[in-house]
Amino acid sequence: MSFVKEFKEFAVKGNVIDLAVGVIIGGAFGKIVTSMVNDLIMPPISLLIGDKGFANFYIPLSDKVREFVATNPAASLEDARKMGPVFAWGNFVTEVINFLILAMIIFLMVKAINKMKRKQEVVAPAPVPTEVLLTEIRDLLKNK
Repeated sequence: MSFVKEFKEFAVKGNVIDLAVGVIIGGAFGKIVTSMVNDLIMPPISLLIGDKGFANFYIPLSDKVREFVATNPAASLEDARKMGPVFAWGNFVTEVINFLILAMIIFLMVKAINKMKRKQEVVAPAPVPTEVLLTEIRDLLKNK
């Protein structure tokens, strides 16, 4: 079998196409969750703990960054990173929240899909032993 033919058979199998569709939808869904966290969940939290924005909380790790932050108290994480190393704990917490929400939604989706699959499964009746069938046929023939 030629390489091209073998690759074509592999590429058009349902599993590969399903995987590609899943990756594309997953990427788009990830962007929706990121937007939800960054645009809907984190702003109210940021209002409660300060106007800086939760993802912009960090600890400067060099003197150069400390001096920059001292002269620019409202410096964003991006600005501080340009000056040197920072411990970006607020951004990390935001990413963890993104992950937890995405994992919860995927769990709920898989749970719902499994529930639908279980409803569709038809329990096949147990096969009747041959002896029982032959006995029933004999009895029916006797009665006629």
